[in-house]
Amino acid sequence: MAILFYVRLIALTAGTLVYLFLIALILGHRRPRLFERLLFFLVLALFAIYAGGLLEINAEIQYGSPPSVTRVLYESLLLFGVFLLPGTLVDAGTAYDLLLTPRKIRWWEWLVLVAFNLYPIARFFTPVFASGNFHWPGFQSLTETYRSGLVVLLLFTTITGAALSLTIVRRATGLERRIFQWLAAALFLVSAPLFIQDVFFTVLSPTLTGAMIVAAIMLAILPGVLLIYYALKHNFLEYGAQRNLVYALSATFLALLYLALVHRISGWLAPVFPPEATASVLLFVLIFLFEPLERVIGPALHQRLRERMDRTQRLSVELQSEARHGDLARLIARAEELIRQEFGLAAVRISIPRDLATKPLEAPGGLGHTARIALVKDKKEIGLLEAATTGAFLTGETTAALEFLAEQIPAMADLCRLIEEKLRLERELAERERMAMLGQMAASVSHNLRNPLSSMKTILQVQMENRDLPGDVRHDCALVLDEINRMNAKLTQLLKFAKPGTSGERAEAVALAKNTVTLFRHDAERRNVIVEFGPPVGAAGAPEEEIGVLASEEALGEVLANLVVNAIEAQPEGGRVRVSLAKKDGRLEICVEDHGPGISPEMRTRIFQPFFTTKAAGTGLGLAIVARRVDEMGGTIACESPIGNGKGSRFRVSLPIAG
Repeated sequence: MAILFYVRLIALTAGTLVYLFLIALILGHRRPRLFERLLFFLVLALFAIYAGGLLEINAEIQYGSPPSVTRVLYESLLLFGVFLLPGTLVDAGTAYDLLLTPRKIRWWEWLVLVAFNLYPIARFFTPVFASGNFHWPGFQSLTETYRSGLVVLLLFTTITGAALSLTIVRRATGLERRIFQWLAAALFLVSAPLFIQDVFFTVLSPTLTGAMIVAAIMLAILPGVLLIYYALKHNFLEYGAQRNLVYALSATFLALLYLALVHRISGWLAPVFPPEATASVLLFVLIFLFEPLERVIGPALHQRLRERMDRTQRLSVELQSEARHGDLARLIARAEELIRQEFGLAAVRISIPRDLATKPLEAPGGLGHTARIALVKDKKEIGLLEAATTGAFLTGETTAALEFLAEQIPAMADLCRLIEEKLRLERELAERERMAMLGQMAASVSHNLRNPLSSMKTILQVQMENRDLPGDVRHDCALVLDEINRMNAKLTQLLKFAKPGTSGERAEAVALAKNTVTLFRHDAERRNVIVEFGPPVGAAGAPEEEIGVLASEEALGEVLANLVVNAIEAQPEGGRVRVSLAKKDGRLEICVEDHGPGISPEMRTRIFQPFFTTKAAGTGLGLAIVARRVDEMGGTIACESPIGNGKGSRFRVSLPIAG
């Protein structure tokens, strides 16, 4: 029995330290998620049970018969832990299950959660209500009642926890699956001695009963040990990234254990040696342990630092490889993701260039620590790297790694921009080569087709001047003549698309816009379409003064003409086309609006592509010519649709204004 007593003391001490370590780890992490909060209360319940049992056994050693105040304290801790344990175990398991497979909790699951949270209280207060005596039964009788059903409740709780872990195993993969497999096995092991004691309590001797209790206490430490192992070794729940917190906790626990050992040895030697002298000697002995400890800890810390720098170097190489894609936005997004995952951070933000109007990055819930590291190039700040933790401060090694990456990121950004510029120039060169080839082809086609078409047109016109020509033949000749004119128009469009625009000239935009409206007004009226020149939407009036743009009149005329023709043809049953000009942010904005059926989002992504058309007789070059000329003039074009009542389209062209 004496051996079981001391084994029980050691097991309760170990369990108290394990779950206290987990409490400190969770509090240090401070991740603002429901699961972490429930996990904290679950670990707190286990810590309260172990701490209450440890206080009880130490009170027996110290006093023999514990004082009533001490008894109330450890019984309160045990009651608190037992009342909290079943509900928090099921709540935390359900919350983690919802993290793996997000869904809404069904009604029967709510009932199960409520039942598990209320069952312990109902279990221990039922005898009071069953007796009909509704006064407070007294703390002593209450604790005796709860102790009699403690084994049944803990057995029920462990089996439920094991079943819930197996449920999570079916949905989890990888590390999570392995963790919950071990947790389920540990909980089944805990339930084994509880089951033996509950079923065979009438035939078990006091020694075997005590052995089953000690076995359950020892086995119940396993879930906590598993969580600590996977948190520190495999970064489960991202707790392993908090190395500074882990080191601080480990040092604190070792110091507490050594102080407890000093106190215990001082008590043992008190009959022959003063306790103060014993404590002084034992504390002085620590001086001689510093060098051996340094020999043991130094290589381990050096190895850890080297591993961290190797991983940081690999991360830098991966980001440099990403920079070679020539996309700065993609590089920044990838860098933020990899840095956050590598260092277990809550959030990472890289700003290149730094926007002073942007609100500084904050830790989720305001519970963590935020580090800001400037990105410097040639002694000038070009951006900012911000990193936020969920709880503990950044370790020295993590801060050093972030500073190392902050030194590398400006060079990566420069490499990315250079490659982006190189790719842009290559695309531009390829486009020019393609357009040159298209121009040669268009010129050849035009030369080989226009001469025969002109001859055919001349012959048909001469034949149609013959008054004796039969009516049906005259009608057929007119149709052929129209087709020749249409083919000539398509050849003209093809030549315009292939022909590069001229730059460095100045065009008077207002006069050219008015002339374009006047030119197409009569043709539009025959189609029952009104073409007008007016102020933009929300403006007071059309501009009276002239606005010059850096473009040739031919190129700007092509842009206006194609947009107006496109707007007219978009309204076969009649409507309105409005052309407006205005200065906006130092540029000229040209708007052409129509009241047609509008353009679908799928079509808007393709309307500026060459040879794409939705018209039966269209060439698909009108808007392509517009986009090419606008790009040659250093401008931009955008399409908005619908613009009102689910209909209409608006083309906005922005061009640089001539000085």
